[in-house]
Order: sequence, then structure tokens, then C-alpha cells
Amino acid sequence: MGELLTIVGVVTLLAQGGAVRNPRRSPADVAAGAKTFRSHCAVCHGPNGEGGRGPRLASGVFYHGNSDADLLNNISNGITGTEMPAMFYEEDRLWQVVAYIRSLNPATGAKPPGDPERGRELFRAKGCPQCHRINGAGGRLGPDLSTIGQMRAAAHLREAILDPDADVRERYWVVSFNDQAGKSHSGFVMNEDTYSVQFMDFDEQLQSFEKTGLKDYQVVKTSKMPSYKGALSDQEVDDLVAWLSSLRPQGGAR
Repeated sequence: MGELLTIVGVVTLLAQGGAVRNPRRSPADVAAGAKTFRSHCAVCHGPNGEGGRGPRLASGVFYHGNSDADLLNNISNGITGTEMPAMFYEEDRLWQVVAYIRSLNPATGAKPPGDPERGRELFRAKGCPQCHRINGAGGRLGPDLSTIGQMRAAAHLREAILDPDADVRERYWVVSFNDQAGKSHSGFVMNEDTYSVQFMDFDEQLQSFEKTGLKDYQVVKTSKMPSYKGALSDQEVDDLVAWLSSLRPQGGAR
């Protein structure tokens, strides 16, 4: 019932139209918002909003609305088509989270070290476009990197290059099995239930199988991407991270 009242209150507030200003902006509210943010939001956005699995929030640039009301709506209802879930709390507590986000120091969005142009050439030289797509060009086996600089912090990008197994999303788990004729199959899991599995094979073709009769069926939760630890110098890693960090929506903050 409390969650329902919170949702009704937020919907009513947003339906009023016009400029809605955060009523909870005191230092105490910011401190309280920081506690909520770090316990529930930091796992994706970083403890200081620097970004990680989720977008960086410390830059003050928000791609799903910039007003206080937009932020409140995104936090309370989640964002369709993304991994951002709804946060069911009392309205005052949600406003405190908005206050904390507004307080974040833009300096946390400073550019990482490294030469983006050298990183661009390194990205091509290492064959990364075979799996990764940027602005419509490249493969589909790995994540689309067109706006990865806005979605991931530099530290997270570095980790993905040096230790890909540290954070493997379910979308990139690999299924393998032998069919009833003994032919081997493998690919990235797209959907799986008790009776069937759908996956994209490594030729980027969608496949679907009933599980009955499959042999040696397994789903591996490690990354297909190789680690470049030791294969790249520290400077090359810096350059590659700088290039990836520069990939943002057109007109986005640099």
C-alpha cells in the first residue's frame, strides 16, 4: 500500500505540469540521498556517480530528461528499454536521491589519460570491429560501442579490456550442446526456458532448438572476449580507453 501511495503521489506531481522543483535540497537531504544512492544505485552508477555498468551521472548531462521532475520519474518508474529499474520509496526519499545527483562534482567526468586517435587505430589493428559495432559498422557478437563512453566509466572500460570475465552480462553467456544427430552447436544465449533455447551462433545467425534430446548441454558464464592483459602496454591500454571514452551520443558531453 505504501508503494502504491508513493507511485500515485509521483504521478500526480508529474501530471500537474510546469516546472517542478525539488523540495528536499538541504545539506541534510543531500547526505541522506547519498546514503540511499550508495546502497542502491552505486552498483551500476558508481559510488560518486562516475559510471560503471550504468551511465555516468556526475557530468550533469542526462539523456532521458534534465529536469528535477524527469529525474524523479526515471528513479521512481525506471527507464523502459534499459536496465534501470523502478525504485519504490517514499517521495521524500526519492527527492533526496535527486538532490544528491545534482550535487555531484562535474570534475569526476574528467577525460582519462591517453591518445584517442592512437586508440582508434589500435581498436582497428586488434580486430575489435569483427565483434563490436560502432555507428552501424562492425560485428554484432559483442556489445555495440557507439555510445559506450557515456554508458561506462573509464575504470570499467579498462577492466573490460584486461579482465573480461569480471562482468559478463547474461546476454553474453554461451550455450553449447550436441543435437540428436551429434552435431555441435554453440552461441550467445538470447532466450532460454525449460523446454527450448534460442541463441545467436558465431556466424551471427539466430538458432532455436527444443531441449529434448540435446546432449552435453551447458551454459558458460565467462566471456568470449580475450583478455589483453600483457598483450597491450600500459600506454596502449590508456589510448584504447581514451578512444572508447570518447564514443558518445552526438552532441553529448565530452
